[in-house]
Amino acid sequence: MNAPVEQRTVAEIEVAPLGLPEGYEWCTIDMKDEVQAMELYTLLSNHYVEDDGGNFRFDYSVDFLKWALTPPDFKPDWHIGVRGGKNKKLFGFISGIPVRMGCNGTQILMAEINFLCVHKQLRQHRLAPVLIREVTRRVNLCDVWQAIYTSGTTLPTPFGSAVYWHRNLNP
Repeated sequence: MNAPVEQRTVAEIEVAPLGLPEGYEWCTIDMKDEVQAMELYTLLSNHYVEDDGGNFRFDYSVDFLKWALTPPDFKPDWHIGVRGGKNKKLFGFISGIPVRMGCNGTQILMAEINFLCVHKQLRQHRLAPVLIREVTRRVNLCDVWQAIYTSGTTLPTPFGSAVYWHRNLNP
C-alpha cells in the first residue's frame, strides 16, 4: 500500500501548538545560529541515546548536526525545542526533515524524524510523547502524512522493521 494509514486533510489539523507544563515553552532551533546549534549539541551530548550502563552515548559534532538538519528544502519549523526556567534552557528537542522515499516504484514525500531527546531531569514529565505529537502536527500542516524514524524500543503493532548497526568513526 502506498498511502498513509489514516486519511486526513490539512484543514483538520490544529493550528495552535500543543500545551506544555507551566514554565515551559516551544521554540524553533535555528541551526544557522552558532549559539543555538551549540545548545542543541550540549543537550544531545549529555542526554541523547546511551547504553544501559551509561558508558556510551552518541556525540555528534555541531558540524554534523548542521549537515543532518539542513538538507535542501528543510523546514526550520520542524526543528522543535522545549525551553524552560529563568534562563530558558533547552530541555527537549525533536527534528524532522523532508525526504523522498521510494515505495513500490512511487516517490512519496515523507518526514524523517530524528534526535528525540529529553533532559534526564524532565523524563518523568512524559515530554517525549508531546514532542512526537507536536512534530507530527507540524509535519501534517505541511501536507505530509507519512514518516520514517527509528526506535530503541519495540513499538506496538509495527508494520515494518529492520536491524542496523553503527560503525564508530574516530571514537
